[in-house]
Amino acid sequence: MMSLTHTQAMETIIRTTLTIDSQVLAEFKRRSAETHQTLSRLVEDALREHLSRGHDSAATKPVDFPIVGGQGVAPGVDLSSSSGLGEYLYGADPHDG
Repeated sequence: MMSLTHTQAMETIIRTTLTIDSQVLAEFKRRSAETHQTLSRLVEDALREHLSRGHDSAATKPVDFPIVGGQGVAPGVDLSSSSGLGEYLYGADPHDG
């Protein structure tokens, strides 16, 4: 039986879907091919680098979001489906024929 270190046991890989500008994605794919690293690895490294920079809390002002009355999610809208939500917000996807 193989034992894991605490760090290995804590690491979890999550699959997710992101909407990325096509030019940004093309650049990541180009770098992926040049460096022989996976696209996922490059994106994860870029996110880690961004997060490690922190932020200037003095430059970040709190935002008050208005509370608007309503009845919750519109009927038929599935918030767990990005394509379904996009269709509700923007209409049918022209790529769906």
